[in-house]
Amino acid sequence: MLLEIKRVSKSFKRKTALYETTLSIEKGSCVALCGGNGAGKSTLIDMLVTASKPTSGIIEVDGLKFYKTEKQPYLQKIAYMPDDFELPPVIKVKEFLTFYGKLRKVSAERIDDVLKLIELEDKRTAYLTELSKGMRQRVLLGQALLSDADYIILDEPTNGLDPYWINRFIEIMQTELSRGKTIVFSTHMMDVAAELADRAIFLEGGKVVEDITLSKEEEHAVLLEKLLRIHRSQHL
Repeated sequence: MLLEIKRVSKSFKRKTALYETTLSIEKGSCVALCGGNGAGKSTLIDMLVTASKPTSGIIEVDGLKFYKTEKQPYLQKIAYMPDDFELPPVIKVKEFLTFYGKLRKVSAERIDDVLKLIELEDKRTAYLTELSKGMRQRVLLGQALLSDADYIILDEPTNGLDPYWINRFIEIMQTELSRGKTIVFSTHMMDVAAELADRAIFLEGGKVVEDITLSKEEEHAVLLEKLLRIHRSQHL
């Protein structure tokens, strides 16, 4: 299994959000897309999950292209957690998960399991608009974890989470990695990237400026040191 990004770029009228980029992401790896606001992280993720089409280049998952006749099998390979989106005011937590569960053809038991995993069983009948930002993030994470997709793609998944839930997020993702899943997530939190990822791709101004893979001999503290140094140098 392989996620291939081949000479991909994205432009909006006079602005280039992502310059031509080529990356290969191996099965079972965890890749952090790092950088500040406007770096190009979310632009790349939007294209990976077919929310946006590349201006140029090709994206493939296990040889499947996300457009033309291969879009549906491509999407079945992917679980996606957006940073945030407009929530319907009259839908409740379990109703929301059930809706996405039906789209993914998962069982009622799986939906209950996910409610437990995100620790929102006591909020199952609460309206989404009544939840805090952190709780909404957990609901979006739960939605992404409903299916058994091979690739888990998350956009700023720790936004709004308290320290306990940042740790829980890392633990949940580590469990998914142990099951052979491939994870790609964007973050501006260098400590989360260093603790979870085995590869960090640092973007700035729509360009890849660093691509660091952690060797088996290196500790995650080494990756954190490298990321913090790059982050500071880009903001001097």
